[in-house]
Amino acid sequence: MARYSAGWSGVTCVTAADAGVSANTQYPGTLRGGSATHLVKINEVYIGGEDTASTPTTMIFARASTLSVGALSVGTNALTDVQSTAPATPQSWGNTAATSGPARSATLYLLNLSLNTFGGIARWQARYGEEITVYGATVNIGEAVLSSKVGTGKSSGHILYELV
Repeated sequence: MARYSAGWSGVTCVTAADAGVSANTQYPGTLRGGSATHLVKINEVYIGGEDTASTPTTMIFARASTLSVGALSVGTNALTDVQSTAPATPQSWGNTAATSGPARSATLYLLNLSLNTFGGIARWQARYGEEITVYGATVNIGEAVLSSKVGTGKSSGHILYELV
């Protein structure tokens, strides 16, 4: 088991429509399995607001109805245990896809993390055994995306997860 911290810094979101492809750099990020057998358990999602004025923002963590295409980049993705070994085909995290971004599902919302990004925070933590999972690399179960449904807040944050 390898545990990771995927992060973003200073991202100003642009409101994304359900089932619409997310534009590069305009959402915090998407987490995609690296192979057909990867099981990713998401333990925590933390968002910290960084705006200079009141900006209510509704962040949605949802499954993808269309997967991102190509390598993902921009953001950080690091092992939290220095003695862990990364898999040969690693999972992907980022907010910039080489070809096209993901589309947030209109029906498969996992978390609604509303906050005022003028210093507000939103944090979700799973109880043991109740983690959100991503499996493989196929539509609806192989990728989860964090994006804004309403509002254009600026934030930094992280997603803690485990590759099983």
